[in-house]
Amino acid sequence: MKELNKLISEIGISKVSLAKYLGVSRQMLYNYLGLSSIEKWPEEKKEKFFLLFNVKNEKELKELELNGEMINEINSRIENASKASSKEEIVTDLKNFNRKEQGILSDIINLLKEKLEKNSSKETYSTYLYLYHFLQSMDANPELKYFLAYESKLLGFTDPMKFDFNENKQFIFESIMYSASTMYKSGNLSKSKINERHKAFVEEISHDQEEKLGRTLELNINTAEALKELGYTEINSSNAKEVLEKIAEIESRKV
Repeated sequence: MKELNKLISEIGISKVSLAKYLGVSRQMLYNYLGLSSIEKWPEEKKEKFFLLFNVKNEKELKELELNGEMINEINSRIENASKASSKEEIVTDLKNFNRKEQGILSDIINLLKEKLEKNSSKETYSTYLYLYHFLQSMDANPELKYFLAYESKLLGFTDPMKFDFNENKQFIFESIMYSASTMYKSGNLSKSKINERHKAFVEEISHDQEEKLGRTLELNINTAEALKELGYTEINSSNAKEVLEKIAEIESRKV
């Protein structure tokens, strides 16, 4: 199987792509490649592998003489098959979306899966955890959408004068982002001022968290008081409206 591993390496096929093409896990693929002969593979997987190289058996595979055109054809086959396989896996979850929405969701999911499969480090996990937080917060923070548009324009995917959101605010945000990015890349920054701004950044976050905790605590106290005054022990579907009205009344007393 050394020849087979060498062949895969010469063509530039990743183990992730080949496993996806064959419809097996990466670990199972490694098990296959560890066997003494491809003839020991399951018949279905062996035939699919031969089909990839357009050969009928192991003898023809060993005699295969690679050239540029052949390598492109093989990579094209594995790429198309892998895309089809990935889309089949998630299509049942996308039935309620139109074709355009299905396309972008499928592309995003497949890209994330591919990147996580290639690199499952802690750094990669943290990156996509923060991306998840980013997506969760977009409705409450329109600037996050402006940031995505800014990056898309900067990378050349979108016309720099295209504005899909609030044009005036997006224009201002992009101008400020470009100015800040230029300063960052220049390295011409005052360390004391940077430390000062980061300290203010941390203090603002701490203040917001304290306020949030304070509001949560106050709500809990008011809820407990409302339940006590109404003679209930908990909020449920039958008394929720009455309890919420009582909470509003208690809050109004404190104004």
